[in-house]
Amino acid sequence: MIHVGLIGCGEHSEIGHAVPLARYKSEHQSELELSAVCDINAGRVEYFRSKFGFLNSYTNVDEMLKSQRLDVCIAVVPVEKITQLGIKLLELGMPCVVEKPLGTALPEVEALRDVARSTRTPNMVSVNRRFMPMLNRALAWARSAAELRYVRSIMTRHARTEPDFLWSTAVHAVDTLRYIAGDVRNANIRTLPGKSSAWYGIDLQFATGTIGRIDVLPTAGVLEESYELIGDGYRAIVTSPFGPARSLRCYQANKLVHYEDDNGVPEDVVFGFYDEAAALIRTLSNNEPLAPTIEDVYPSVELCLNLSKAAAMQVHEPQSC
Repeated sequence: MIHVGLIGCGEHSEIGHAVPLARYKSEHQSELELSAVCDINAGRVEYFRSKFGFLNSYTNVDEMLKSQRLDVCIAVVPVEKITQLGIKLLELGMPCVVEKPLGTALPEVEALRDVARSTRTPNMVSVNRRFMPMLNRALAWARSAAELRYVRSIMTRHARTEPDFLWSTAVHAVDTLRYIAGDVRNANIRTLPGKSSAWYGIDLQFATGTIGRIDVLPTAGVLEESYELIGDGYRAIVTSPFGPARSLRCYQANKLVHYEDDNGVPEDVVFGFYDEAAALIRTLSNNEPLAPTIEDVYPSVELCLNLSKAAAMQVHEPQSC
């Protein structure tokens, strides 16, 4: 029985953690206890307790940690608080799950990584794209077809004008391509200034020899995200977790050989949230190392922060990072 504590009762915590945890609990009663939930907003805490079945509720993190015997704590807090709370949990020896992008600046992220290294407290970063079922089926299919030569992600959004979009949100695309193709050897970015928001083209070269591309278009008028895996004689296209028509299409020898969509699939499963929660509970139950760790995801965050700096310089030629 794994005893879970959840810190933070915001919208993302509900969709990304409470819903899949409650689903897993309903399907595996003996494996999981939703022991405690905490938020400074007492109303949200009570909502989570009654809706998702948490046994205890708190409005103070320290009180929860002192009162409960938890096997893991999931922290879903504003970006500016990720590092501080993550370090607290790591130094207490509390196995934890933290959110991307790990902090607001590279020194914060480095501090979190260093504490994770020194304490060796089991930890995991919530990067749900790595757990999307359609993506993982595409990856397994591509690996059975031939060597991966090219990967691409197109991230489009509507009216997303926040200046930190490149490192706070597009980190999903960067991390997912690293998950697919491995460590990045070289990266450069080209910025296309716009009236409301800049657009970006990121070119990647992976240590494996695979080439990659990410187009980040935050004001393109449509919420969609896609990942393509391409090799000699094949192409797999995943539209997920966002898009008007989410699907997996696999082509080989100029024919569509596999197709699936999200018809009838719960949202938390499509997004990868459920498989992420299941991986967390099963890994802890088997006393195995958690993954991906802060150490695993750190290069994705570091790369995005460095690319963001290069983009901010308004340089017209690609800048290596």
